[in-house]
Amino acid sequence: MTRYIDLSIPITNNVISDPPVMRPQIEYVTHETSWEQIAMFFPGLTKEDLPDGEGWAVEMLQLSTHNGTHMDAPWHYHSTTDSGARKAPSIDEAPLDRFLRPGVRLNFSHMEHGHVVGAAEVEAELARIGYALQPLDIVLVQSGAIYGTENFTDQGVGLGREATLYLTQRGIEVVGTDAWSWDAPFSHTARRWAETGDPKIIWEGHKAGRINPYYQIEKLTNLDALPDHGFTVSCFPVKIENASAGWIRAVAMVED
Repeated sequence: MTRYIDLSIPITNNVISDPPVMRPQIEYVTHETSWEQIAMFFPGLTKEDLPDGEGWAVEMLQLSTHNGTHMDAPWHYHSTTDSGARKAPSIDEAPLDRFLRPGVRLNFSHMEHGHVVGAAEVEAELARIGYALQPLDIVLVQSGAIYGTENFTDQGVGLGREATLYLTQRGIEVVGTDAWSWDAPFSHTARRWAETGDPKIIWEGHKAGRINPYYQIEKLTNLDALPDHGFTVSCFPVKIENASAGWIRAVAMVED
């Protein structure tokens, strides 16, 4: 029997999952108030003409392509990829055969928030779960961030340049995290930046896409419900022309 696990957070006004300048806004048009919209198509229509006086329910959304559970395209990270050899693809250019694949979960949730995971730590986690990466596996990172809790955007570990290249050099083209970002939270990186002044630490996991292109899911949830491997991930992005990202409904399928 196939068990379906929803890995997606909702797009909502009520739970803070983005910084203030990036939060989504949803306006709800209810059955009680929408009859006038219908009347625009049918001149002379009154509210009483409709069954129970009800119109339709419609929602108007103001969104970033990076709200909710979404997939970043290489275009988000840089204008070129393959070490500058070609234009980085946008989300509408994403190869669909990458988005229904075997999944593997790497659990770093025991690590300190803001930690930058390195290649050796990825390798050690793979050894712990007894799994050898296969090309085009979808790698999901349980970061320690918990959606719906206070200061979500400051939570979780990040994967740095070294760890990201470790994955992409082994044929991984789709990754994901339950944190706000694939990289360590900006609040933690900013402290390190203030101490070191080294610009290479800023957004280093994302910028690894300049070298090898990859697609990256952010703001997943329920990764603790997954086995370490032996499941399938579905994560097709919405097709938005020339966009840096697209929303997804990420779902894991586990055969029990």
